[in-house]
Amino acid sequence: MSQAPEPRKTLDPDQVAFWLARHPDFFVGREGLLQQLQVPHPHIDGAVSLLERLVIDLRQRAETAEGRLEHLLETARHNEAQYRRLRETLLALVEADTRDALAQALATQLSERFNTPAMALWCPATLSDDEPSLPQPPRHVLDQHASARLAALLDGRTSRCAKLSVSDWKCLLPHIKAPRKAGSCAISRLSAGEPLGYLLIASPDADQYRASMDTLFTEYLGDIVARLLIRLAPHE
Repeated sequence: MSQAPEPRKTLDPDQVAFWLARHPDFFVGREGLLQQLQVPHPHIDGAVSLLERLVIDLRQRAETAEGRLEHLLETARHNEAQYRRLRETLLALVEADTRDALAQALATQLSERFNTPAMALWCPATLSDDEPSLPQPPRHVLDQHASARLAALLDGRTSRCAKLSVSDWKCLLPHIKAPRKAGSCAISRLSAGEPLGYLLIASPDADQYRASMDTLFTEYLGDIVARLLIRLAPHE
């Protein structure tokens, strides 16, 4: 009676990979074996030689690296453009010699350099007591009603992006025709040791200023404007 054949032993793939990793010189002198090895093609059915597969992988890595580099360059170009626009904006604000001129310069710069459709600068009446005439749009005297609406939009925060209803647009941007539908806004509380009002940037596009957006830019502008408001306050 013949003996049953012994079960065929197979190598564990992980063990083979581990062994080859510890013996990188295995293929030295066995170049012909490299040419015989066949591996799956990464994109289509069928197999290709190991060398051809390596060429495909290297090409893909090069394309990925090129894409990442282009993304970095595009980001750098965008940041440089933003810096230049912000620099020109700040220079224009510093040159303003009155608070009305400051508000007008800010509105012009935001419109021309950042495509901002609308803005308003709301300041307490105490900042206007010594002025010979009422503030000119886009600067407004902060009354109780506007203060309540602006505080509600901020919802206890220093700055925030939010939806802007048509009624709030009419109340907070009275110098600009209100859209037919709700828009959006970025709002920042102005302060420099004391409450100085609010900076409101708005758009009829409900998605331009989303609640999830960062408000660092608005806060930065608000800090600059607050200090300029103090510097431009009329003296007795």
